[in-house]
Amino acid sequence: MAAGRGFSIAVIAASQVAAMTLWFSATAIIPALQAEQGLDAATASLFTSAVQLGFVVGTLASAFFGLADRFDPRRLFMGSALVAAAANAAILLFDPSSAPVIVLRFATGVCMAGIYPVGMKLASTWAEGDMGMLLGLLVGALTLGSAAPHLFNALGGIDWRLTLATGSVSAVLAAFAIRLSGIGPNVGKSPPFNPRFALAAWTTPSLRLANLGYLGHMWELYAMWAWIGLFLHASFQLSFADESTASVAAAFVTFATIGIGAVGCILGGAFADRWGRTALTMLAMAVSGTCALLIGALFGAPPAILIVVCLIWGISVVADSAQFSASVAELSDRSLVGTMLTIQTSMGFLLTLITIQLVPGLVAVFGWPYAFAFLAIGPYIGVFAMWRLRQHPDAVKLAGGRR
Repeated sequence: MAAGRGFSIAVIAASQVAAMTLWFSATAIIPALQAEQGLDAATASLFTSAVQLGFVVGTLASAFFGLADRFDPRRLFMGSALVAAAANAAILLFDPSSAPVIVLRFATGVCMAGIYPVGMKLASTWAEGDMGMLLGLLVGALTLGSAAPHLFNALGGIDWRLTLATGSVSAVLAAFAIRLSGIGPNVGKSPPFNPRFALAAWTTPSLRLANLGYLGHMWELYAMWAWIGLFLHASFQLSFADESTASVAAAFVTFATIGIGAVGCILGGAFADRWGRTALTMLAMAVSGTCALLIGALFGAPPAILIVVCLIWGISVVADSAQFSASVAELSDRSLVGTMLTIQTSMGFLLTLITIQLVPGLVAVFGWPYAFAFLAIGPYIGVFAMWRLRQHPDAVKLAGGRR
């Protein structure tokens, strides 16, 4: 008996979040590793960035070979999740500061290329005029997963061995659960192998504009997520009498700032399906870009004011994320949706490797009051790109003609 729409969507969402715990766990265990194993700052940075670099390499390879469109996405998801779970579990066999661990984190990132964009493609096959909401739910769930480590750390941290083991078990369960989902009717025939298909993401004008908008969004998003915690901690040190209070408050507010983005994803999906993709993305990027410009002026300000602006930024910075994926899915040839989503995420995460590293350098030179302002460049460029897309004839394919 074929799996129905509601059941399949629920399975896809749960499986994707469960498998992506392998990525989230890196952030969660770093404080524990630093305290228990004396992990230095450089190695701690590699522990996280190796996964992102692996993801970029994996998505480039997947797009080149068209894996997400040429093979059953459930089988690709399953195989990727199982290999990633094994690589993650193998970390327990080595010293956390050793080179093999970084290689294993890289391998885990490579496998994520068969999970994140593939899950998005699988969900898109079930869209019935609600593509934005479906993908918004997926990204919203992943946003909560990204925020969770900050909550764990605020509550006193967690045992890093248990975290790694739990992540691998979750990924294995996801690998088998995804087989229970069905493939929706919105799927094209498997295309032949042609590495030039991936170039359509840049040579097709409407896709190019959607991807430029996404790159503007990604310029800001992960750098904000990566450093907002340290910004809040430094600011709260000026507001609270003792270090412990500042540290705990920063962790809780960071969790809230990132986690509230899940609300933004869902509301953004509903807004985009009803009033248009370009309308939502332009609005969200205009708000988040303005927050990036203004947040530095609130460094050391009364915590209540700073928290309100952070929550607004947290909602707006990711409210549009799923809508770029929805736009690409709607603008692409149906047989190439998986490849287009894969190349989009590849370009976006490659960009984040740059912007995440730029922030601490700006802090060192200009201080926190000015460090985040440069992030506004991305969303403002993104607004322009999506405005251009709104004028393009292909925009009628977006959100049932609602652009």
